[in-house]
Amino acid sequence: MQVEAKKVVYNSEDAFAVVAEASKIVVASGKKIAEFDPKTADHAELLKMITGRTGNLRAPTLRVGDVFYVGFNVEMYSSLG
Repeated sequence: MQVEAKKVVYNSEDAFAVVAEASKIVVASGKKIAEFDPKTADHAELLKMITGRTGNLRAPTLRVGDVFYVGFNVEMYSSLG
């Protein structure tokens, strides 16, 4: 399923609901890449990492199987290929 971020907006609680069942969440922030297990990660810290200044899910967000990739980092996306 593909969702256009300009048309569908996920606020922080919706964003958490979307990623909560993932086996892993990989978040890019600049050159840093962090990995989280949503079942054990601190809820507030995870929300801070996956949402932007507006409190909505950051773009781009990509789901591959049961892993979510949030944010943009060339190294993170090149490892998918």
